[in-house]
Amino acid sequence: MGLSGSDAAHLVVAVVLTYLLGFERDLRGAPTGDRVFALVGAGTGVIGIIAAHGAPNVLAGAITGIGFIGGGLVFRQSVGSQQVVTGVTTAAALFAAAAIGAAAGQGRLLVAVYAANHTSYMDTPVIFSKLPFQFRILAKKELWTLPFIGWHLNRSGQLPIDTVDPHATISSLGAAARTLRAGMPIFVFPEGSRTPTGELQTFLAGAAFLAIRAQVPLVPIALSGVYDLLPIHTRHFYPCDLTLTVGEPISTKGMTIRQAEELTARLRAIIDELRIKPSASASVL
Repeated sequence: MGLSGSDAAHLVVAVVLTYLLGFERDLRGAPTGDRVFALVGAGTGVIGIIAAHGAPNVLAGAITGIGFIGGGLVFRQSVGSQQVVTGVTTAAALFAAAAIGAAAGQGRLLVAVYAANHTSYMDTPVIFSKLPFQFRILAKKELWTLPFIGWHLNRSGQLPIDTVDPHATISSLGAAARTLRAGMPIFVFPEGSRTPTGELQTFLAGAAFLAIRAQVPLVPIALSGVYDLLPIHTRHFYPCDLTLTVGEPISTKGMTIRQAEELTARLRAIIDELRIKPSASASVL
């Protein structure tokens, strides 16, 4: 597995941190058990760095998590030992290496605005079950007033948008743009509400505006079959095939806010095409 220049830099930093923090002079005279724990702990952190590159985010997160757990074990092993300093510094090195591994894995993620057609209450569970990374949903503020759902949305860090007050809408989009710049993808339903007929509705310009403002790609996603699974104004489920198709990211580099409507029209056209003719890479649930 090849490493790019930035990947190699991450690895070098991890090794240097491991050496400076974990392999001090007193480690040379430490008991064999402490040395083994120190070496295994620090090595796990470095492996986490390497494995995070090119691996799926879930795998990278799991391996990085092992690094953090290993750091805790190293710290625990050092308690009651004469080599407390060595144990603590080695644990610190492992934590630092694992943190860099997490950052490196996150760097592989395409930070973007992901936008899909809105067909059913089941759209959100489908999206959460299939997108293999963390993201935040930009949703109507009114959902935060619903029992339990509002609490869950707030606790999970989702982003409310006020669609009634234009000034509040701009403020909500500003908060979402800051979330994107911090490295967290945003998911949006550009239609704003579920389709009553299963057909594609008019798209609002919020997703395009947000992508342009943050200068991140806009990724079209088409959902098919979800409307048939749970149509609007019904409580009955109808088993059927569900298809999620992800289109090519649309670059917004160099675009201005004045092009938001143009980008919105392009997004809608792509999602409509993907919805009618899913690609060979579509995910069938």
